[in-house]
Amino acid sequence: MPIATGNFAKLLWPGLNTVYGKDQKEHKVEWPELVDKHTSRKAWEEDLSVSGFGLPVIKGEGETITYDTTRQGFIDRYSHVVWALGFIITREMFEDDLYDVVGEKKARELSFVMRQGKETNVANMYNRAFNSSYTFGDGKELLATDHPNIAGGTFANELATAADLSEASLEQACIDIMKYLDDRGNKISVKPTKLIVPVDLWPFAEKLLGTEYKMDTAENTISVVYKKVPLVVNHYLTDADAWFL
Repeated sequence: MPIATGNFAKLLWPGLNTVYGKDQKEHKVEWPELVDKHTSRKAWEEDLSVSGFGLPVIKGEGETITYDTTRQGFIDRYSHVVWALGFIITREMFEDDLYDVVGEKKARELSFVMRQGKETNVANMYNRAFNSSYTFGDGKELLATDHPNIAGGTFANELATAADLSEASLEQACIDIMKYLDDRGNKISVKPTKLIVPVDLWPFAEKLLGTEYKMDTAENTISVVYKKVPLVVNHYLTDADAWFL
């Protein structure tokens, strides 16, 4: 329905001291901390995984070399969409609005909600990371303990037993990441780069990463996670106790 004079009769009369409700400050842009950005001019694009090689084997004198092979793996397709929103204002409302609320301020509000939409959509990749209704090329949700390998077997990118954020669970997650293998069982160099938490976990995460010794104990033992990874607090994560490394 168009925004008309009947919707905002108060804006047509002098005497308003202020109009409040949509001039709040925004958070700084947060989504670039959650994802890598790519641009495209295609309707869709795909990511392809490939299998690697196994370890070498002993070749006896005069014997033939053992040959390995590689093959195509899982495919993720990105079908691009357009997100849009607009509003319609009558000419009478635009001209008679004494406070520039419906024209100028509503245009700024539209920019605001477009930015909110981007933040929300990016954060939803994390909010839905454990949800089996949102799957990828291997048929699994983003975080799972049984992602299939191309060459057989499975791998995990979440803790074997789900755990709230703590010193022990963060240490175990770091260990799990540093022990990553490729699909043929070869060791690969992977290390944690940031800890991402919702606002609810901000106080605890700050103390966890900023405490030189073990938290809440009289033991004179150093904290191995002290200042090891930057902390990223995201206002659009919806699970109060879900954390991501």
